[in-house]
Amino acid sequence: MTATTTPSTATRVPAPAPDGTTARRRRRGRPEPIAYVFLVPALLVFTVFVVIPALVGIFYSFTDYVGFGGWSFLGLRNYVALLGDPGIREAYGFTLGFAVVTVVVAQVIALTLAIGLSKRIRFAAGLRAIFVIPMVVSGIVVAYVFSFLFSNTLPAFASAVGLDPLSQSILGNPDLAWLAIVVVSAWQTIPGALLVYTAGLTSIPGDLYEASSLDGAGPWRQFRSITLPLIAGFVLINTILGIKGYLGVYDVIVGLTGGGPGNATSSVAMTIFGGFTGGDYAYQMANATVFFVITVLISVLQLVVSRGRNIRL
Repeated sequence: MTATTTPSTATRVPAPAPDGTTARRRRRGRPEPIAYVFLVPALLVFTVFVVIPALVGIFYSFTDYVGFGGWSFLGLRNYVALLGDPGIREAYGFTLGFAVVTVVVAQVIALTLAIGLSKRIRFAAGLRAIFVIPMVVSGIVVAYVFSFLFSNTLPAFASAVGLDPLSQSILGNPDLAWLAIVVVSAWQTIPGALLVYTAGLTSIPGDLYEASSLDGAGPWRQFRSITLPLIAGFVLINTILGIKGYLGVYDVIVGLTGGGPGNATSSVAMTIFGGFTGGDYAYQMANATVFFVITVLISVLQLVVSRGRNIRL
């Protein structure tokens, strides 16, 4: 009896791939040519209207250019002068302090509202619609409305109830005017943070809360052990966006205090724009360059810290 042998599957040689298959596999990781049709125009517009003007402005920061006419090269003189300018230091101090305080206030209130609206309460949808109204109103309009409230309504109410410290407009008090800016800025930006937190809370499975309740965890323990860790990425997003927005605050201050009393509430953005229109173009362009670098460094630091703590969306 003759035994028949079959070739082992391990020794089989695969058939050659059809023509063009290998080339298609190599091109699989590359973008399609149609992508460049949309990408290139966007890059051109961004370069022409953002990158080139920024580079031109940085160049003029090394000159004595006043916004028109001729100029001469000064080197680092404008940047050295910034270090010894008390007005610039005060503007940076106010802006950074305002941004930190406002982002904390806005995030705490927004997260509290989001948690409350995520519960099964009546009229939750209607309340969400009401709470997002400030986000669609112009900042300068909001500032003028609150300016009337702080200058007339609040002092009248304080006088009626006997609150003497508030019987005068806080907008005219150098020590309290910044509180008005914090209130208005937080009131306007809370809705955006509220929407982000609402999206984060809806992504948390309800089974986690049910299981923790069975284990005896109360609302505070659930917040610390479940809610906050799982929405940490959303907290990071809101913090970065909040810091970025508050560092560039301008319209709210213009509508409320105009930078006063004196220069008590003058932000970096107001100082820069004031220099552009006041014949101090090159000096304030150097200020804008420094402010841009500081903003980028703060954003990078936030990302590095969050990455070190393994914060993920």
